[in-house]
Amino acid sequence: MENMKNEEPGLPSSSYKPLADGDIKKIAGEAFRILEKSGMLVYSKSAMAAFKNAGAVVDETKNLVKLPRSMVEDAIASNPSSVTLYSREGEYNALLEKNRVHFGTGGTAIYVLDPKTGERRSSTIEDVILCARMADTLENIQVFTINVFPNEIKNIDHIDVNRFFHALDNTSKHVMGGIYSLDGLHKVVDMAEMIAGGADALRKRPFVSFITLIISPFKIDGNYGDMTCYLAKKGLPVVVPTEPICGTTSPITLAGNILTHIAETLGGITLIQSVRKGAPGICGSVGSITNLNTMDHVGGGIERAMINSSVAQLAQYFEIPLYSTGGTSDALKVDVQSAYESAMSSLLVSMSGANYIHDIAGLMEADLTVSYDKLVIDNEILGMCRRVLRGVEVNDDTLAADLIIEKGPGKDYLDAEHTIKYMRKEFFMPKISNRTKRDANPKGIDALAKAKDFVQEVQQRKSESQLSSDVRGKILKVFPEIKIP
Repeated sequence: MENMKNEEPGLPSSSYKPLADGDIKKIAGEAFRILEKSGMLVYSKSAMAAFKNAGAVVDETKNLVKLPRSMVEDAIASNPSSVTLYSREGEYNALLEKNRVHFGTGGTAIYVLDPKTGERRSSTIEDVILCARMADTLENIQVFTINVFPNEIKNIDHIDVNRFFHALDNTSKHVMGGIYSLDGLHKVVDMAEMIAGGADALRKRPFVSFITLIISPFKIDGNYGDMTCYLAKKGLPVVVPTEPICGTTSPITLAGNILTHIAETLGGITLIQSVRKGAPGICGSVGSITNLNTMDHVGGGIERAMINSSVAQLAQYFEIPLYSTGGTSDALKVDVQSAYESAMSSLLVSMSGANYIHDIAGLMEADLTVSYDKLVIDNEILGMCRRVLRGVEVNDDTLAADLIIEKGPGKDYLDAEHTIKYMRKEFFMPKISNRTKRDANPKGIDALAKAKDFVQEVQQRKSESQLSSDVRGKILKVFPEIKIP
């Protein structure tokens, strides 16, 4: 299979709207009321001080912060309505604004399905590397959100620098990742500044971004609060996602979960703006529904897509960039279930206009496991989603009424210049899907087999660093805790 190329990233869409306009305004109003009347628990001293200095009502004995509506509205107004996640080469920049849609990996899974044996095993640094190389190759993935955990790294302060180094070493696309310690975060930022040529250069064109977390329901813990404040001071893009689950950490109704989502993530945006006005904050929507038989988190429920699509409408209402979720599955192997669950949620959340949809390629087993084969299959699904987002272009040339009249009844269009002009760009051209008849494919080679072949092809290619040799050597000298497999 040939190398895949990027085409038309950031297509706009707002064709799926589960919420009516009146619903959006009601949910927004209730979110303001919750933050003002009930507030958030804050266990970070940095966050507590930032909120207090910005005008929040603070009860330090209870770790409780209440956010006046005017304070939250001011934060929304000062947060950038547009944030660019830069790639180092410039080809895959992801412009998060309005209803422009981009796709990426994610999940920080702790397992992978081994590409050789097909068996589930713990993920390693080598999987961080191969996932980055895969993402670098797949054209419908614009951002590499580091999607697996290096289980062999036991020191918590060494996890972040290992994950980000091996990601940056193996893809030139934008790298986003969750973080595990404040010390580790400092190292990653220092490393990124070395690559960029300084702090100002990184802030101007950030090719890395970070994910902290609001812990549902309505809690900012010490580590995530301190990390968020540090990134806001640095002026680097930071996502403040929330993960409420229907019936456990949020009300069981979709409406109650959506309200929890937007209120919590607005609390995170308010923290960012309390630290530094104009810092690039990104709302986050990750939650889902509950398996009522086990009370476990559900990854592939269609309601998850409905929730995230609704939050996308609210983010567009507030004009704040959004990090959303789609494409996930509860399937235990790459099968029919993994395909239909991923396809349904990918399409719905895409059609809602969510700006950056992470988790949308490769994840399964309720976000615990990454499959390399599924990465390739999901890339095909995303190509179809992007074709839907392009819509039907209607003008005199595409309607071709004059051509129809010229040809007249009973004539074909095979030799028409109009056909040659549009035949390569009008349709989505699949890379692994079968479109031949049985006699042309007597062995019955299917999409999964082609996906496996592509994974093997990427594995066998010579690995080349995406960093200059000088910078790479300097990084490895400054950070000896980086493990080279």
